[in-house]
Amino acid sequence: MAEVHTSIQLVFLARLRERFGVARETLSLDSSEISVASLLAKLRSRDSVFADELAEGRAYRVAVNHTVVGGEHSVRAGDEVAIFPPVTGG
Repeated sequence: MAEVHTSIQLVFLARLRERFGVARETLSLDSSEISVASLLAKLRSRDSVFADELAEGRAYRVAVNHTVVGGEHSVRAGDEVAIFPPVTGG
């Protein structure tokens, strides 16, 4: 079977944009879909900044196509995945 390449848009907001040094990027994956948990693991493996900011227990949220989702959610070709700190107010 031929290898399938999936392209998704990653968006980093607020402190994550500053720490990662990029606001948006296109990421190619080697399958037609990937879970949010697997995507986060892939990003954590990039370097220590990603590993630290996206560590389990850190405060951040993930939205796929503008809907906040959990780690089991599937990301598919063409999806936009935004990763951002939780919003607080006062």
